[in-house]
Amino acid sequence: MESTEKLTDTNAILAYLYESFPQCFIAEGEVKPLKIGLFQDLAEKLADESKVSKTQLRVALRRYTSSWRYLKSIKAGAVRVDLSGEPCGELEEEHIAHAQKSLKESQERAKARRLEKAAKAESSKPDDAKSDKTTTRKPASKRPRNDRNFKQVQSKGKPAGNKTVSSPVNLVQAELSQLSKTQRVNVKLGKSPVSGVISEINKEEVMVQLDSGLTVKVKAEHILL
Repeated sequence: MESTEKLTDTNAILAYLYESFPQCFIAEGEVKPLKIGLFQDLAEKLADESKVSKTQLRVALRRYTSSWRYLKSIKAGAVRVDLSGEPCGELEEEHIAHAQKSLKESQERAKARRLEKAAKAESSKPDDAKSDKTTTRKPASKRPRNDRNFKQVQSKGKPAGNKTVSSPVNLVQAELSQLSKTQRVNVKLGKSPVSGVISEINKEEVMVQLDSGLTVKVKAEHILL
């Protein structure tokens, strides 16, 4: 026994139209412009069909004709079709212009929504996550401009004659020629060296993946062995 349950979901109604009028309503790929006044033909054709109300049918038809796929089909040389897929007139210039304008506005709205969503996602990140993008630049702002002698920098401000306790570990400033990929090193970040592994060497800049998981880019003069 055939079901007489009404279709209220727009997607379900569109699926019903795809199945009932496959030459007119195209489920996938390039679609065809519809005949002007097709809604009346459709309403008459489905007058005895209890599955779909006119109101829901109008909503589904509006969804179909406002889709990007349909708006792209409204172009010069395209021909409108009726429910059977038979040609019933070429498109007028004003209809083509209106469709192109509607498509552009719809795409711009979609782009604005994507940007707004991305901005909200970025603003909801924790502060430490936001700072990850700039982590590689922080060491540059903290290092001394003329830091050629690492031992002098380490002992600055400490009592004279007490060089044996100037650093808790015997770390020495590295030369670029001493470094290689996968080598474990210490990086000067703030007051205490941080351990990590060299992941890449590019000219005078060295990429180090810290044990904390962060990756920083520093010069060889900021690496300790």
